[in-house]
Amino acid sequence: MRIWIDLANSPHVPFFRALAEEFAARGHEVEWTAREFAQTVELARAAGLSPTVVGGHGGRALSGKAGNLVGRAFALMRWARRRAFDLAVSHNSYSQIVAARALGLKGVTLMDYEHQPANHLAFRLASRVVVPRAFPGDALRRYGARPSKVLRYDGFKEDVYLADYRPDPRALAGLRRSLGATPESVLVVVRPPASEALYHRFENELFDALLARLSSDARARTVFLARTNAQREQFAALLARDKFVTPQSALDGALLISAADLVVSAGGTMNREAAALATPAATIYAGAWAAVDEQLVNEGRLVRLRTRADVDALPLEPKPDADARRATHVRAQVADLILEP
Repeated sequence: MRIWIDLANSPHVPFFRALAEEFAARGHEVEWTAREFAQTVELARAAGLSPTVVGGHGGRALSGKAGNLVGRAFALMRWARRRAFDLAVSHNSYSQIVAARALGLKGVTLMDYEHQPANHLAFRLASRVVVPRAFPGDALRRYGARPSKVLRYDGFKEDVYLADYRPDPRALAGLRRSLGATPESVLVVVRPPASEALYHRFENELFDALLARLSSDARARTVFLARTNAQREQFAALLARDKFVTPQSALDGALLISAADLVVSAGGTMNREAAALATPAATIYAGAWAAVDEQLVNEGRLVRLRTRADVDALPLEPKPDADARRATHVRAQVADLILEP
């Protein structure tokens, strides 16, 4: 088959790169498009994917999001119309799902967050919906995904690309040095809220408290991974230069998390990546929780920060030895579900 994959956000890059290798091993051909947002294009090119860049982000306003979705869908339709694809695949790329439906092309969407309002659109228009086993059935029904189009996989989407990951110890040591971490440092990776996302329409006051806590700890060396340039500027006044590193270009995410002693994110993907790689992780997300994250809490692989007292009590210490998840069967299982006739 000829498969079209659209990368709408940065976490999609390692996920679909791993799946594309699986598709290629089975004799299928892949072409890529990508949205200019949150270092998605930069990461895709660094991964050797060479996507065609189509559109960007619509901003925080709902009107901008709607207009951007429609405009990008038309642009993707024009790009895909004469390429004779057999299958369109994304992780809830709404514009691709609309374009595929308009072209009469079979479209598969994957999703792992049941509180995303735009699931209403994606789940109704997609030909198939692939979700983790923990994804609640009532959310699928509420968003219009008929049981006949839903398929489930074990584990988490992060298992697809991290289950067999083993970092080079020399690369780990080199990265820590380059980030200014000494042998005595506690290296913390922080990801701020996805403040422009449709599912994130609220303030997160605890995040500022977290930055203050990290600023006051003598051993903490913190990597602040801004999602956008605007976000980097927004938090600049809170980031003391002798305590924080704010990368200007994309880093190797798996290597960074493996090098870290602690990951704290106000999103979901990076926390689950840390859980997969046995790096201690805490979530400071203030919105409705995903079932996949509840599962990680129950497994003891993720800590939830609910209050200022939780933030103040968060241990800042070197990473203990622990076993990674190594759910190596998930990649092939997800590929089977996507390619199922």
